[in-house]
Amino acid sequence: MNRELIFLRTFAFTAVMGIVFLTTSAFKTDGHQKFTEIDVERINVVEKDGTVKMIITNVDRFPSGEEKVNGTAPNKTRKKRSGMLFFNEDGIECGGFIYDGQKNKNGHSSGLSLTYDQYDGDQVMQLLTQDYMKGDKRSVSSGLYFNDRPVKESQVKTGEIMEELDKLQNNPEALKKKYKEYEQQGLIGGTPRMMLGKTKDENNGLFLFDSKGQPRARFCVDKNNEAKLDFLDDKGNILASFPEKKK
Repeated sequence: MNRELIFLRTFAFTAVMGIVFLTTSAFKTDGHQKFTEIDVERINVVEKDGTVKMIITNVDRFPSGEEKVNGTAPNKTRKKRSGMLFFNEDGIECGGFIYDGQKNKNGHSSGLSLTYDQYDGDQVMQLLTQDYMKGDKRSVSSGLYFNDRPVKESQVKTGEIMEELDKLQNNPEALKKKYKEYEQQGLIGGTPRMMLGKTKDENNGLFLFDSKGQPRARFCVDKNNEAKLDFLDDKGNILASFPEKKK
């Protein structure tokens, strides 16, 4: 009996160790996986400490609302779109790539945006394309934009301010006053400073803006294929042009 018991115990132990070996061997990899094709709704690219560095997602799983990424909820009022979001070493969103496009009852609407943000702020550089069609009228614009952002801007504070301003939508005067107050504090706002591309009125060229976002110079080829260089005042009036207009 003792000899049989020892044999059974030895056999059971050997069998268990064999199963463990086979199981671990089956799942042991070198960290690389190769796929011919994969269907996925969202991918989170993370560092070893769990910090999310990039999100690739469809529309439904786009992070917005109450979902937190790296401990902070992204823009709650932002429309969900398919694309990518980028995050820096501190876990703060720092840009992204989004796109959409669909027909509607009047025509269609589509767009694409690739942005890079100021630290803990909004975009200072943006590659943007917009395509709208209403009836038989189509408007297409695309360009590379460079913007100034408020020096005290932060994404969390901006979100709080936007929620506050949203409650004043039925009081335009109070909304305008409160917005101006935050803008003067350097908390919200932002102005375009340069654009290279095509405008909605079909001017192709380089457009420069002052610190208030007003157009001050443009070198472009218009829809009539005429090249011109214009300098403008802060009201948008042309101060000088080259070549000069023929009288």
